[in-house]
Formats: sequence, structure tokens, C-alpha cells
Amino acid sequence: MSVAARHYTEQDAEAWDKLVVESWNGTFLHQRRFLSYHGDRFQDLSLIIEDDRRHIVGVFPAALDPVREDILISHPGLTYGGVVHSGSLQGAMMLEALHAVAESYRAIGLRLLQYKAVPHIYHKVPSTDDLYALFCLEAVRYRCDLSAAVDLTLRPELRKGRRSDLNKARRYGVQVESGPSCLEPFWAVLEKNLATKHGARPVHTLDEITRLAGMFPEIKCLVGMMDDEVVAGVVLFCTTKVVHVQYAASSTLGNTVAAQTAVMDHALAKSREWGARYFDFGTSNEDEGWVLNEGLHRFKTSFGAGGVVHEFYEFSLE
Repeated sequence: MSVAARHYTEQDAEAWDKLVVESWNGTFLHQRRFLSYHGDRFQDLSLIIEDDRRHIVGVFPAALDPVREDILISHPGLTYGGVVHSGSLQGAMMLEALHAVAESYRAIGLRLLQYKAVPHIYHKVPSTDDLYALFCLEAVRYRCDLSAAVDLTLRPELRKGRRSDLNKARRYGVQVESGPSCLEPFWAVLEKNLATKHGARPVHTLDEITRLAGMFPEIKCLVGMMDDEVVAGVVLFCTTKVVHVQYAASSTLGNTVAAQTAVMDHALAKSREWGARYFDFGTSNEDEGWVLNEGLHRFKTSFGAGGVVHEFYEFSLE
């Protein structure tokens, strides 16, 4: 079997999403339905990878770097991108696929390809052939972020400080609730938290996250309540093997009563009920990965989490 790459068109959307659902290493973030919320924010240059019978064997979500137009990123709007496949692109075939991808972008004058690998915990079947292929292409790892994930099948006890906080939240009567109606009050807490601490805004607007949650039941919101007021919460992105914390925030009152600990402990328990293998707290990095927010990472590991890296590679197309 040989493979070739061609540019994605809207007529490919259904076949693309079908492959992602059946894939070894894709999640709903790779689906066109999810990618489409970006609208015109990025210039999409995604590729379809086909075998010699014109059957789709892989997809490659990608777009131009919004700042440097000679650089292609897979994908600037996603936490991870990479080649998604359902088992056809193993070993030498993955290397051939990446050669085809590189040639497609070289042909339109691009200079550099940046590749965000899917962390191994998200794979349904071990699928790191792309990392070997990147090595063969002399790709350079230009960034590495550190996440923290709990193996739910071996979940250890909470550390002493977290147990104390959980007992505090219970004494103050913090109750955990969930559902789409929780999004709007939680978003107010999140926006205030980010503005106060970092002078920043959430990546998604309330309208965007509400629309996405309506499209994908895999997006869930859990909140900590005190006297009918949301004082802490999380937005979770639930994939086949991993429940990922996309957003987390707590109000000043929530911090006082340790409400976030109660929310996280509840989320961990629910994730195991949902059939997930891992609970991923997300990365704790700043300055393109070079700086680790040690306090934040310590908070995450206190729930029994271990380290998982998010790797970023680049290679020249010239």
C-alpha cells in the first residue's frame, strides 16, 4: 500500500468525522464539527491521507500560523493535533504519510511544519508511530509542557492537605451540581478569576462554549454551590479514555471554603463511573513550556496525579 495527501474540502466532512470516531488516537476535538467553531479565525489547510485505492486512511487537522504565514501548525486552535488514523498508518506507512504531508505543504511554499502530538493517554490503541517518523524526519522537539493525570484504576488516596480541604468543604456545606445550566454562572466566576489573576479571558466565549456543549455531550460542567451561589467549578472535555479539565476556577469565597477540592474530588469519582481510564488536570506551564507553575502543579499532583508530557515538534519543509 502507498499513500498520498490532498487538501481537505467541505465534502470530506462526514468521512473525516467517521474516521476520527473509529480512530486509534483521535478525540472529538479532531472532528470537523468541533474544528468548525473556529470559523475564519484560522486559515484551514487540513489534509486527507488516502491509500492507492483512494480510501481515506488518515486525517491531518492543520492551519496556518496566524502570525507567521510561512508556518503550518497542526493545529493552532487545538491542544493537540497530529495524524489521526484507525490503524492503517503504522511503522513505515506513518513515515510515508508524513513525507506526503510535508510534500503537500512544500508545494504551496510553506517553510516549517509544527506538530502537536496527541499525548499517549488519549490513545485507544498505542499509536506513537508518528513520534518515530518525526525522528526519521529529523524533527526537533521545540516545546514540552507538563500535565498531571490520575490513573483512575490505581487512584491513590488524597494527600493530607487535600483531605483536610475536602473535610472543610463538607463542613461549610459545599454541594456539587452539574448540567448545562451551570455553564453561565460558572463562566462569570471564570472570567472574573482570569481577569483578576492574569488580566486574561477564557479562550472560548460563553456563547462558544454553550454552543459546543450543545453539540458535544462530552463537554460537561460541574460546580460547587454555597447558598445557591456558584463558588467554584470545572468544565470537562470527556474522551474515550480521558476526562480532561479544560477550565477550572474558584471565587474568593470558594477559595476560603476549599470548594474547588470538593469539585475535583467529585469529578474524579464521576470520571471513573463514566468509564474513563485517566483524569487529566491539564498543563501548568508558562513561557512556551520553559516555566513550570510549581504551586499549580503541586495542587494537581496532590490528588494522586503523575506527570504526562505534551510534546511539540517542528521540521523544515525546505
